[in-house]
Amino acid sequence: MKTFQPWHQYPLISKQLKKVNQCIMDTIQTSYADLQNALLAMADNGGKYLRPSMLILAGKASMPEKETSTTIIQLASSIEVLHMATLIHDDIIDDSDRRRGKISIQARFGKDIAVYAGDLLFTHFFDLMLKATDNHQYLVKNAQTMHAVLNGELGQMDERFNMKQTFNDYLADVKGKTAALFKLAAEEGAFFSGASADRISALASFGENIGIAFQIIDDILDYTGGTKLNKPVLEDLVTGVYSLPLLVALQDEAANEKLVPLLAKKREMTKDDIKAVQTIILNSSAIDKSRQLAKKYTDQAIAALMTLPESSARTILIKMTDQLLTRRI
Repeated sequence: MKTFQPWHQYPLISKQLKKVNQCIMDTIQTSYADLQNALLAMADNGGKYLRPSMLILAGKASMPEKETSTTIIQLASSIEVLHMATLIHDDIIDDSDRRRGKISIQARFGKDIAVYAGDLLFTHFFDLMLKATDNHQYLVKNAQTMHAVLNGELGQMDERFNMKQTFNDYLADVKGKTAALFKLAAEEGAFFSGASADRISALASFGENIGIAFQIIDDILDYTGGTKLNKPVLEDLVTGVYSLPLLVALQDEAANEKLVPLLAKKREMTKDDIKAVQTIILNSSAIDKSRQLAKKYTDQAIAALMTLPESSARTILIKMTDQLLTRRI
């Protein structure tokens, strides 16, 4: 398994992340060779273990005196397995040939194996959840989170090629497809560490806000990341998924006048058209305005953290928040 980046650098959670890694590797086992190879390839595909790190740190930040339990390790493993499953299925839907800078599972093994791999990971997610807890409230909450993720993806699909999409439409989809897993990770970490209701609520707020900011920065990097991106630049644009910088630019009269004729071509857009859209976005105020929104949600995430007692875990979560906001790839 590849070195955990960037959270392995913190001794406070490095041992726990190794346990998460081992738990995942022990879990994703099947007797079907092609399927096993696909699962192992996905597990070794450069994931940063961001959500498991957040879950573990949320537990430590809300209850600094508590040791990380086996339950927390299993829950952290489950949320990474769920995340892996959604990534595989996303790549199938988008027909993406790259994931995290490497060949995607569907491109390498074919769509049939990829579908089975994603489906099997969903079953492993539930297996890990059931091993970790019989708490009905959080079994329901996990099911609701899966529902929220799907609703976010469906909402995004429903808005394809819609130049009239509002920020609230965008935000509703992001709260589902991206922020829901961040919120669940932080909330579960606090709850299963025995934190008070106030601290659980604070961590849930932190998770959702950092998830929204994370997606906004991802959207910005579609336009500013160039060849450093782990997927083709503006891939979402070609499929009609209009992310935040484009939605912001469409609100500017001068940029709108240039963008509308290009976007009206929909799937018939050429590479030159796509490059022209990118240039219009970069020459407008859309990137700066999008960064301001990302900072707004980041500030809200940090404000939630500051209600927790001072601790090493809280400090790392604040650093995590800053790194996610300022990342360039």
